Formats: sequence, structure tokens, C-alpha cells
Amino acid sequence: MSRRIAVVEDEAAIRENYAAALRKQGYEVQTYPNRAKAMAAFELRLPDLAIIDIGLEDEIDGGFLLCQSLRALSMTLPIIFLTARDNDFDTVSGLRMGADDYLTKDISLPHLTARIAALFRRQDAMEQPAAPENQIQRGNLQMDLSRLHVSWKGLHVLLTVTEFWMLHALVKYPGHVKNRDQLMQESKIYVDNSTITSHVKRMRKKFLALDESFDCIDTVYGMGYRWNSANDKS
Repeated sequence: MSRRIAVVEDEAAIRENYAAALRKQGYEVQTYPNRAKAMAAFELRLPDLAIIDIGLEDEIDGGFLLCQSLRALSMTLPIIFLTARDNDFDTVSGLRMGADDYLTKDISLPHLTARIAALFRRQDAMEQPAAPENQIQRGNLQMDLSRLHVSWKGLHVLLTVTEFWMLHALVKYPGHVKNRDQLMQESKIYVDNSTITSHVKRMRKKFLALDESFDCIDTVYGMGYRWNSANDKS
């Protein structure tokens, strides 16, 4: 069965260009010009992945609102912002609202389809049967690779697909410093340095919301990040 991708973009020519390119890759594509029409469809049936612009017709930040609504329906649905707005404020805002990636419209179509394929590979892990080899425990942290489930001190940590595999890249080798290129390679995502930084900051905030003493993701300035196993025990 082909994957279903929703493209929410208010400019008809751009919308159809993306849709045509994705259909050539074998995806089933539905397109929507605004938030209202997209949500009406999503409430009936969720797509397998959503690509959203930020400005949607008369709503300057309609895409942000749509992302929040989608996250309320599913914590694991891959969401990509694809927008002309290229600034740190919008990038961080999009990621904080739960998007898995934030891309600008100058991205090439092959690069876009590569990122989509990477997110679908992450989703496929959810269908794997539970098995001991899919379980990782590091002190208070537990990860279930088959269900993309993370818990800290027994409390569920709500991570997006991208955040989950980035965390896995760190936890797999505790104490080892991972630079941004290594995090992208090991978690099989394709993002720029500022987006990596935003993902790490957002992961920390989610753990801190559950445990204000959380201090396991270290920033090693000029080098990258590491999981500090000395801090993951009570």
C-alpha cells in the first residue's frame, strides 16, 4: 500500500508541483489550500506524513496552528514545515510545536524526497515486534525501539520521531561525544546545524518538564553532544 502524504500549501502552482513530484515517487498525495480544509480531512483520516506551509491564505501563522492540531491527534505523525520563511524564530517555533523538520522552499526535490523517506523509515520501526534486543535501559531511562517509546523514571516522554532517533544516537554510546554530522548520520535525518541544536534543546525541555533535576544531555562546546551516564541514576 502506498504512503499517503498531505501537502498544505496556499499557492496552487507550488502545491501541484510538489504533489506531482511526490506522485512520481509512488506516494498517494492529497493537497489542501488552507487550514480549515486540511483539518476537515485530517479529522476523518490522518495522512502518513504532512508537509505544511506556515502562511496559509489569510492566516499568517495558519501552518503553526495546523501543526498543533495535528500533534494533538498524533504524537508520531511525521510533520515537515516547507516554507519561504527562513529565520531562527520561525524555525524554533515550528520545532517547538512538534514538527519533525523545517525546510525552506529553495530545497531541491531530491533532497525533500530523501528527508521524507528518512522519516518514513523511522515510522517503520513502530511496526517491529517487541523483543529484548529492541529495549535499551540507561539508569532511569528506558527506550523501546520497536514502539518508539521513551520513559524517564517510569514517566512517558513525548518525543517526535526525529527526537527519538537523535536521542537513541546519544544513548547508544553513553559518554561518547557526537558531533552534529554524526547525529544526522546515526539517526538518519537530514537537517542543518541550527535544527540539530533546536531538537536537542527541545528534548532537554521535555525531560526537564518531568524531572527538574534532569542533566544527562551534555553540550560539549565546539564538539557536539553526549549522554552523561553519570547523571542518569537517582
